Amino acid sequence: MAIRPEAPGEEEAIHRLTAAAFRDVPHSDGSEPAIVERLRRDGDLALSLVAEVATGIVGHIAFSRVSISDGAKDWYGLAPVSVRPDLHHRGVGSALIRRGIADIAERGARGIVLLGEPAYYARFGFAHEPQLAYPGPPSEYFQCLLIEGDLPRGEVSYAPAFG
Repeated sequence: MAIRPEAPGEEEAIHRLTAAAFRDVPHSDGSEPAIVERLRRDGDLALSLVAEVATGIVGHIAFSRVSISDGAKDWYGLAPVSVRPDLHHRGVGSALIRRGIADIAERGARGIVLLGEPAYYARFGFAHEPQLAYPGPPSEYFQCLLIEGDLPRGEVSYAPAFG
């Protein structure tokens, strides 16, 4: 499996993959493919990686800038992560997350936030930090990974694509 940046012309394959990946996920409202499209259209897709095998794209991860009310700069949101359903629990998502963290850190990111399962994302160093807030979902699902510097304090806002 190769992990590489998204290439022009792969938008439809990523859309189909993302739709399939979230089709039967209980907490999904089905908006994930549209979110990726809007991030791309709005110029907010800071990093987009695909996992590819001989038969095509089997995974995708997106990162976009976030705003924090204390004015902290260079923080990103990780979402969504999509893996072809028949390849779940085979390490595709983990590989995308590890590579994405490394690539966004190389670009000067100070930290990453995400909304996800705490037990899963803890293996990558993510943890809930009460001083960073995202209103709405249960707070323990909002997690961050500090890459460099001090942990900011405030409310996080995602790119408009997340609605």
